[in-house]
Amino acid sequence: MTTTTTNLRTFVVRAIPAEFLATVRATGTDVSGHPVESHTAGGGEPLRCCLRDAEPGERLILFGYEPPLPASPYREIGAVFTHAEACPGPTTDAYPPHWRDRPQVFRAYDARGRIHPTSRVHDTDAPEPTLAEILADPEVTRVHSRNITYGCFMFTITRPAPDNA
Repeated sequence: MTTTTTNLRTFVVRAIPAEFLATVRATGTDVSGHPVESHTAGGGEPLRCCLRDAEPGERLILFGYEPPLPASPYREIGAVFTHAEACPGPTTDAYPPHWRDRPQVFRAYDARGRIHPTSRVHDTDAPEPTLAEILADPEVTRVHSRNITYGCFMFTITRPAPDNA
């Protein structure tokens, strides 16, 4: 989990949970029961465990992941890359630095797990103002950052817990 701050913490960035990844690595299967695929990184694969791009030669797995949402028609499973072995996770307290200038769709969701109309494309090197605008709507409970070209899930963004604000 990473937290971004301006004067107050405005959002929390969450990678795929380490506990979930440990299960996928131990069982060798994804959320649909399909076997994970082993890969050797060519370099640049977005790693959802530590929120950075892979370096050439790193051992990776590719598997189906269902990002956290309440039961709704908008739940979906998509392919994600992570390290094949456990890693320390994100190493920053800000928006993932390797991905700041990567165009993304910030898909906002409400408490029912439905896509919220504040969703938008982010295509600058300053995601914080866009996220602040989206999260300013009290109906938004979470935002999924998604790759524009492939639609793949990257990470979840939420408001900080009230006692952490």
